[in-house]
Amino acid sequence: MQIAVIEFARSVLGYSDANSSEFVPEGKHSVIDLMPDQYGVRFGGTMRLGAYPCKVVGKRMKAIYAADEISERHRHRWEVNNDYREELEKAGLTIAGVSPDGLLCEAVEFDKNDFFVGVQFHPEFRSRPNNAHPLFREFIRSAIKYSEKKDK
Repeated sequence: MQIAVIEFARSVLGYSDANSSEFVPEGKHSVIDLMPDQYGVRFGGTMRLGAYPCKVVGKRMKAIYAADEISERHRHRWEVNNDYREELEKAGLTIAGVSPDGLLCEAVEFDKNDFFVGVQFHPEFRSRPNNAHPLFREFIRSAIKYSEKKDK
């Protein structure tokens, strides 16, 4: 999700220097930044790690999960910078999943693309060859549909 948000900020918002403070610590447009409780913390076993709840609020995410709340595995300390949330949303990026308190962005969608979903968590941890994670399953379905539409 982080790269998708950075690219959206560059391409749609026009911030050619949009980045993550992980890559450019003193960047002017850090649309991805450390979680507030991570400032001053020595890195090690301090990241957001393990299963966390996510309130599903986006149209595509609701269709994929058929649930109002999900639990997914995390392993990170950088998040969408809340200072940019309103601006990202006004430009068309949908905040599609949030932490229970609404403070952390867990997923984004962009309805103008056939399939554009970015998530903060790691669906690959729960996907199996004979039981694909819902995000992967729907991405493949969308790719097949797109391919069939393109061939006509």
